[in-house]
Amino acid sequence: MAFPIGYAASTALIAWCTFFAVIAPRRPRPLAHLSFLFGMVLNEVPFLGIIVLAASTALAAAQGDLGSTGARATVAVAAAAAVGLAVSAWRGLRTDQAVARALDEGLGTEWRDRVRIPLRRHRPWVRIVLLPGMMRRRGVQRIPDISYGDAGRRNLLDVYLRRDAPRDAPVLIYFHGGHYSGGAKNREARPLLYHLAAQGWMCVSANYRLRPQTSFPGHQIDAKKVIAWVREHGSAYGADPSKLFVAGSSAGANMASLCALTPNDPSFQPGFESADTSVTAAISLYGYYGHYFGTQPDEPPPPPQPQGYVHPGAPPFLIAHGTKDALGTVEGARNFAAQLRRTSGSAVVYAELPGGQHAFDIFHSARFDAVVDGVEAFAAWTLGARQPAPDATRQDLSDY
Repeated sequence: MAFPIGYAASTALIAWCTFFAVIAPRRPRPLAHLSFLFGMVLNEVPFLGIIVLAASTALAAAQGDLGSTGARATVAVAAAAAVGLAVSAWRGLRTDQAVARALDEGLGTEWRDRVRIPLRRHRPWVRIVLLPGMMRRRGVQRIPDISYGDAGRRNLLDVYLRRDAPRDAPVLIYFHGGHYSGGAKNREARPLLYHLAAQGWMCVSANYRLRPQTSFPGHQIDAKKVIAWVREHGSAYGADPSKLFVAGSSAGANMASLCALTPNDPSFQPGFESADTSVTAAISLYGYYGHYFGTQPDEPPPPPQPQGYVHPGAPPFLIAHGTKDALGTVEGARNFAAQLRRTSGSAVVYAELPGGQHAFDIFHSARFDAVVDGVEAFAAWTLGARQPAPDATRQDLSDY
C-alpha cells in the first residue's frame, strides 16, 4: 500500500497555514510576518480550506491509501487543521456581532430608526463559502484607468457605477494599502466597491505615487488630487460630490484619515489650493494612526500620523481593525478611536474584529461582508436619513 505523498504534502501545507491563521503571533517581528504571509488567506476563506481537506481525505480513502501508519497520522493532522479552520470560521461569523455593537456604541442604539434605506438582509453565502474571489456584478460597470494627474499610471483611477446611471449618487473614494511602496487600485476592498456601486454609489479606487518615486507628502497630495477630481468631474458620472466619503486600507487608511482631518490644507494642495477637499466622513480599515509598526532602521521615516491632526471639527469616522493584525497594531487603532472620541464632536464607530488579520478586505468573507454591511449602515446614517424606515424594509438586529 503506497504512502499518499500528495495528500500528506497538501495536508501539511494547510495545517501550517492554519496554525498562523488561528494563533497569529504578533511578536517577535519575524513570526508576525510569517503570521501574515501564511495565515491571512485561510483566515478569510476557512470554508475552502475545510472543503479541500475533506475532499483530499475522501479521495485518498477511495484510492485505499489510508492504511499505513503515516497515512493515519496525516488524517489526524487533517482533522486537527479542520478544527483550527472551524475556529477561524467561527471568529469570522462573530464579526456581525462586533459590527452591531460598534454601530450601537458609535451612533446610538436608535440608529436603525434613522436609516431610511433598506439594508442587506442576507449576505452572499455562495460567494463567501465557494467563490470568495468572484467580485464582478452584472449590474455594475468598472470604468478603468482614468487619469487624474500627471504621474502616469500612478495617477490613474477606476470608477465603479451601476449600469443604469444613477443620479445624485454619493461617492466613495478608496486608497489601497502597500506600505507606500507597493499595491494597486484593483486589489483590496473590491467587495465594498462593487456592493456600494450596486446600491447606486459612484465608487472611485485610485493609484497614487509610491516610494521611491515620491515620499511624504507626495502620497497625500495625490490623495487630495483625487478628491479635487471628483469635485470637478463627479457630476458627469451622476455623482453628488457634496456627499463624499473617503476610505482606505493599511497605508491607504492613513491617507484617508489625513484627508478627513486636513480639509483644504494648502500644504497638501500645491497648485490647487482653491479646490474643496473636505469630506463627509472617513472609513479606515486596518490602518496606521500613531504607531508605525513596521519601520526598519534602513527605511525612510514614516509620514506624519493622523493622530497628530485630530481636532474638534473632524468628520465622522468608521474604523475597523482585526484583533490578530500582525502588521498594524490593534492598540494603535484603539487609541486613535479613543482620541477622536475625546476630541471630535462627530460620531466615531470603532469595530474591533475578532480574529481579523491585516488585509481582511481581499476576499468575500464572513468577516469583510459584515464590515461592508456596517459601512453601508454608517454611511446611510451619516448622510442624514432621519425618517424611520417602513416596517417592511427596516433592518432587524438579527441581520447583523
